[in-house]
Amino acid sequence: MENKKPLILVTNDDGIYAPGIRALIEVVKDMADVLVIAPDKPQSGMGHAITINSTLRINQLVNEEHYKEYSCSGTPVDCVKIAVNKLLPRKPDLCISGINHGSNSSINVIYSGTMSAAVEGCIESIPSIGFSLCNYAVEANFEASKKVAAKLIAKILQNSLPEGVCLNVNIPNIEFDKLNGIKICRQAKANWEEELDERKDPMGKSYYWLTGVFKNYDHGTDTDEWALANQFVSVVPVHIDFTAHHTIPFLKKMDIEL
Repeated sequence: MENKKPLILVTNDDGIYAPGIRALIEVVKDMADVLVIAPDKPQSGMGHAITINSTLRINQLVNEEHYKEYSCSGTPVDCVKIAVNKLLPRKPDLCISGINHGSNSSINVIYSGTMSAAVEGCIESIPSIGFSLCNYAVEANFEASKKVAAKLIAKILQNSLPEGVCLNVNIPNIEFDKLNGIKICRQAKANWEEELDERKDPMGKSYYWLTGVFKNYDHGTDTDEWALANQFVSVVPVHIDFTAHHTIPFLKKMDIEL
Protein backbone atom coordinates (compact mmCIF):
# COMPACT_ATOMS: atom_id res chain seq x y z
CA MET A 1 0.00 0.00 0.00
CA GLU A 2 1.46 3.33 -1.05
CA ASN A 3 1.65 6.42 1.13
CA LYS A 4 0.28 8.72 -1.60
CA LYS A 5 -3.33 7.93 -0.73
CA PRO A 6 -4.90 8.03 2.74
CA LEU A 7 -4.95 4.68 4.50
CA ILE A 8 -8.34 3.73 5.97
CA LEU A 9 -9.14 0.85 8.32
CA VAL A 10 -12.71 -0.47 7.98
CA THR A 11 -14.45 -2.74 10.47
CA ASN A 12 -17.89 -3.44 12.01
CA ASP A 13 -19.76 -5.67 14.45
CA ASP A 14 -22.39 -7.17 12.14
CA GLY A 15 -19.85 -9.39 10.39
CA ILE A 16 -17.69 -9.27 7.29
CA TYR A 17 -20.57 -10.05 4.91
CA ALA A 18 -23.12 -7.61 6.36
CA PRO A 19 -24.63 -5.18 3.83
CA GLY A 20 -23.65 -2.23 6.02
CA ILE A 21 -19.91 -2.83 5.84
CA ARG A 22 -20.21 -3.54 2.12
CA ALA A 23 -21.82 -0.10 1.72
CA LEU A 24 -19.03 1.55 3.73
CA ILE A 25 -16.38 -0.18 1.65
CA GLU A 26 -18.01 1.22 -1.50
CA VAL A 27 -17.70 4.72 -0.06
CA VAL A 28 -13.95 4.58 0.60
CA LYS A 29 -12.54 2.07 -1.88
CA ASP A 30 -11.78 4.70 -4.54
CA MET A 31 -10.57 7.46 -2.21
CA ALA A 32 -7.94 5.58 -0.19
CA ASP A 33 -5.87 2.50 0.37
CA VAL A 34 -8.23 0.31 2.36
CA LEU A 35 -7.74 -2.52 4.83
CA VAL A 36 -10.93 -4.25 5.94
CA ILE A 37 -11.03 -6.59 8.91
CA ALA A 38 -14.31 -7.61 10.51
CA PRO A 39 -15.71 -10.46 12.61
CA ASP A 40 -16.46 -13.68 10.75
CA LYS A 41 -19.88 -13.75 12.44
CA PRO A 42 -22.23 -11.14 13.98
CA GLN A 43 -20.87 -9.59 17.19
CA SER A 44 -23.56 -7.05 18.06
CA GLY A 45 -23.73 -5.92 21.67
CA MET A 46 -20.18 -7.05 22.43
CA GLY A 47 -19.16 -3.62 23.66
CA HIS A 48 -15.41 -3.38 24.27
CA ALA A 49 -14.94 -7.12 24.74
CA ILE A 50 -11.59 -8.65 23.81
CA THR A 51 -10.53 -12.27 23.39
CA ILE A 52 -8.13 -13.43 26.11
CA ASN A 53 -9.08 -17.05 26.84
CA SER A 54 -8.84 -18.47 23.33
CA THR A 55 -6.89 -17.96 20.13
CA LEU A 56 -7.63 -15.46 17.39
CA ARG A 57 -7.64 -16.52 13.76
CA ILE A 58 -7.77 -14.38 10.64
CA ASN A 59 -8.53 -15.36 7.07
CA GLN A 60 -7.45 -13.20 4.13
CA LEU A 61 -10.30 -12.86 1.64
CA VAL A 62 -8.90 -10.26 -0.78
CA ASN A 63 -5.29 -9.28 -1.47
CA GLU A 64 -4.99 -6.43 -3.96
CA GLU A 65 -2.44 -3.62 -4.18
CA HIS A 66 -4.73 -0.95 -2.72
CA TYR A 67 -7.36 -3.12 -1.06
CA LYS A 68 -7.02 -5.95 1.44
CA GLU A 69 -9.78 -7.75 3.30
CA TYR A 70 -9.76 -10.15 6.26
CA SER A 71 -12.24 -11.93 8.48
CA CYS A 72 -11.43 -12.44 12.14
CA SER A 73 -12.69 -14.97 14.67
CA GLY A 74 -12.77 -12.33 17.43
CA THR A 75 -14.69 -9.24 18.47
CA PRO A 76 -14.75 -5.83 16.77
CA VAL A 77 -12.10 -4.56 19.20
CA ASP A 78 -9.97 -7.62 18.46
CA CYS A 79 -10.21 -6.69 14.78
CA VAL A 80 -8.79 -3.21 15.38
CA LYS A 81 -6.05 -4.54 17.67
CA ILE A 82 -4.87 -7.18 15.20
CA ALA A 83 -5.02 -4.70 12.31
CA VAL A 84 -2.88 -2.16 14.14
CA ASN A 85 -0.39 -4.69 15.49
CA LYS A 86 -0.10 -7.19 12.63
CA LEU A 87 -1.71 -6.14 9.36
CA LEU A 88 -1.36 -2.43 8.69
CA PRO A 89 1.85 -1.12 7.08
CA ARG A 90 1.54 2.12 9.08
CA LYS A 91 -0.88 3.93 11.33
CA PRO A 92 -4.02 4.58 9.28
CA ASP A 93 -5.33 8.06 8.63
CA LEU A 94 -8.82 6.97 9.64
CA CYS A 95 -10.66 4.08 11.29
CA ILE A 96 -14.32 3.70 10.34
CA SER A 97 -16.78 1.22 11.81
CA GLY A 98 -20.19 0.24 10.45
CA ILE A 99 -22.49 0.94 8.84
CA ASN A 100 -24.36 -0.68 11.73
CA HIS A 101 -27.82 -2.17 11.28
CA GLY A 102 -29.70 -0.21 13.96
CA SER A 103 -29.23 2.90 16.07
CA ASN A 104 -26.31 3.37 18.44
CA SER A 105 -27.55 6.65 19.88
CA SER A 106 -27.68 7.61 23.56
CA ILE A 107 -26.77 4.87 26.08
CA ASN A 108 -26.41 2.32 23.28
CA VAL A 109 -22.89 3.64 22.71
CA ILE A 110 -21.87 1.69 25.84
CA TYR A 111 -23.01 -1.68 24.48
CA SER A 112 -22.21 -1.17 20.81
CA GLY A 113 -19.54 -3.27 19.16
CA THR A 114 -19.60 -0.81 16.28
CA MET A 115 -18.70 2.10 18.52
CA SER A 116 -16.25 0.10 20.61
CA ALA A 117 -14.23 -0.56 17.46
CA ALA A 118 -14.18 3.19 16.81
CA VAL A 119 -13.20 3.83 20.45
CA GLU A 120 -10.36 1.33 20.13
CA GLY A 121 -9.14 3.18 17.06
CA CYS A 122 -9.28 6.37 19.10
CA ILE A 123 -7.25 4.74 21.89
CA GLU A 124 -4.62 4.02 19.23
CA SER A 125 -4.61 7.76 18.33
CA ILE A 126 -6.36 7.11 15.02
CA PRO A 127 -9.18 9.52 14.03
CA SER A 128 -12.21 7.24 14.22
CA ILE A 129 -15.91 7.26 13.33
CA GLY A 130 -18.73 4.83 14.02
CA PHE A 131 -21.66 4.91 11.58
CA SER A 132 -25.13 3.50 12.29
CA LEU A 133 -28.37 3.46 10.31
CA CYS A 134 -31.60 3.49 12.30
CA ASN A 135 -32.88 0.36 10.60
CA TYR A 136 -32.32 -3.17 11.93
CA ALA A 137 -33.49 -4.95 8.78
CA VAL A 138 -31.01 -7.00 6.74
CA GLU A 139 -32.54 -5.51 3.58
CA ALA A 140 -32.07 -1.91 4.83
CA ASN A 141 -31.34 0.71 2.16
CA PHE A 142 -27.89 2.23 2.78
CA GLU A 143 -27.85 4.73 -0.11
CA ALA A 144 -28.49 7.79 2.08
CA SER A 145 -26.02 6.52 4.69
CA LYS A 146 -23.33 6.16 2.04
CA LYS A 147 -23.72 9.80 1.04
CA VAL A 148 -23.60 10.95 4.65
CA ALA A 149 -20.54 8.79 5.35
CA ALA A 150 -18.73 10.10 2.26
CA LYS A 151 -19.20 13.72 3.36
CA LEU A 152 -18.08 13.11 6.94
CA ILE A 153 -15.12 10.94 5.97
CA ALA A 154 -13.86 13.62 3.57
CA LYS A 155 -14.15 16.28 6.30
CA ILE A 156 -12.31 14.22 8.92
CA LEU A 157 -9.55 13.22 6.49
CA GLN A 158 -9.07 16.93 5.82
CA ASN A 159 -9.33 18.19 9.42
CA SER A 160 -8.64 15.12 11.65
CA LEU A 161 -10.10 15.01 15.20
CA PRO A 162 -8.91 16.14 18.62
CA GLU A 163 -6.81 13.60 20.53
CA GLY A 164 -8.93 11.17 22.52
CA VAL A 165 -12.18 11.89 20.65
CA CYS A 166 -14.10 9.79 18.13
CA LEU A 167 -17.48 10.36 16.50
CA ASN A 168 -20.74 8.48 16.98
CA VAL A 169 -22.81 9.10 13.83
CA ASN A 170 -26.44 7.94 13.59
CA ILE A 171 -28.48 8.31 10.43
CA PRO A 172 -32.30 8.35 10.23
CA ASN A 173 -33.91 5.70 8.05
CA ILE A 174 -35.10 8.09 5.34
CA GLU A 175 -34.04 9.11 1.84
CA PHE A 176 -31.08 11.47 1.57
CA ASP A 177 -33.08 14.40 0.18
CA LYS A 178 -35.46 14.20 3.15
CA LEU A 179 -32.70 14.67 5.71
CA ASN A 180 -32.81 18.07 7.40
CA GLY A 181 -29.04 18.22 7.83
CA ILE A 182 -26.44 17.29 10.42
CA LYS A 183 -26.65 18.15 14.13
CA ILE A 184 -23.65 18.12 16.44
CA CYS A 185 -25.26 16.78 19.62
CA ARG A 186 -24.80 15.50 23.11
CA GLN A 187 -25.80 12.00 24.14
CA ALA A 188 -29.41 11.87 25.36
CA LYS A 189 -30.20 10.65 28.87
CA ALA A 190 -32.04 7.46 28.02
CA ASN A 191 -31.99 3.80 28.97
CA TRP A 192 -33.52 0.41 28.39
CA GLU A 193 -36.36 -0.81 30.59
CA GLU A 194 -35.36 -4.44 30.52
CA GLU A 195 -36.91 -7.76 31.40
CA LEU A 196 -35.54 -11.29 31.38
CA ASP A 197 -38.13 -13.54 29.78
CA GLU A 198 -37.84 -16.89 31.59
CA ARG A 199 -38.65 -20.06 29.64
CA LYS A 200 -38.14 -23.79 30.08
CA ASP A 201 -36.09 -26.12 27.91
CA PRO A 202 -37.23 -29.73 27.17
CA MET A 203 -35.38 -30.87 30.31
CA GLY A 204 -37.39 -28.48 32.47
CA LYS A 205 -34.44 -26.17 33.14
CA SER A 206 -34.85 -22.39 32.97
CA TYR A 207 -33.28 -20.23 30.28
CA TYR A 208 -33.69 -16.53 29.63
CA TRP A 209 -34.17 -14.07 26.76
CA LEU A 210 -33.23 -10.44 27.41
CA THR A 211 -35.98 -8.12 26.22
CA GLY A 212 -36.55 -4.42 26.72
CA VAL A 213 -38.04 -1.14 25.60
CA PHE A 214 -35.86 1.90 24.92
CA LYS A 215 -36.99 4.94 26.92
CA ASN A 216 -35.82 8.51 26.28
CA TYR A 217 -36.03 10.58 29.48
CA ASP A 218 -34.34 13.62 27.94
CA HIS A 219 -36.47 16.40 26.42
CA GLY A 220 -33.54 18.58 25.37
CA THR A 221 -33.36 19.80 21.79
CA ASP A 222 -29.58 19.40 21.69
CA THR A 223 -29.52 15.59 21.95
CA ASP A 224 -28.96 12.80 19.46
CA GLU A 225 -32.45 11.42 20.10
CA TRP A 226 -34.03 14.80 19.28
CA ALA A 227 -31.95 15.10 16.13
CA LEU A 228 -32.94 11.65 14.87
CA ALA A 229 -36.62 12.21 15.69
CA ASN A 230 -36.48 15.40 13.65
CA GLN A 231 -34.77 13.80 10.66
CA PHE A 232 -31.26 15.09 11.28
CA VAL A 233 -28.08 13.03 11.21
CA SER A 234 -26.75 13.06 14.78
CA VAL A 235 -23.01 13.44 15.40
CA VAL A 236 -21.88 12.98 19.01
CA PRO A 237 -18.21 13.45 19.94
CA VAL A 238 -17.24 10.62 22.29
CA HIS A 239 -14.32 11.06 24.69
CA ILE A 240 -12.30 8.06 25.85
CA ASP A 241 -11.47 9.73 29.19
CA PHE A 242 -14.14 8.37 31.55
CA THR A 243 -13.11 10.68 34.39
CA ALA A 244 -16.00 12.69 35.83
CA HIS A 245 -13.84 15.80 36.17
CA HIS A 246 -16.67 17.89 37.65
CA THR A 247 -16.93 15.43 40.56
CA ILE A 248 -13.30 15.71 41.69
CA PRO A 249 -13.86 18.91 43.78
CA PHE A 250 -16.91 17.28 45.43
CA LEU A 251 -14.93 14.21 46.42
CA LYS A 252 -12.00 16.31 47.69
CA LYS A 253 -14.39 18.20 49.99
CA MET A 254 -15.36 14.89 51.61
CA ASP A 255 -11.83 14.76 53.01
CA ILE A 256 -11.54 11.00 52.56
CA GLU A 257 -8.60 9.62 54.54
CA LEU A 258 -7.23 6.22 55.48
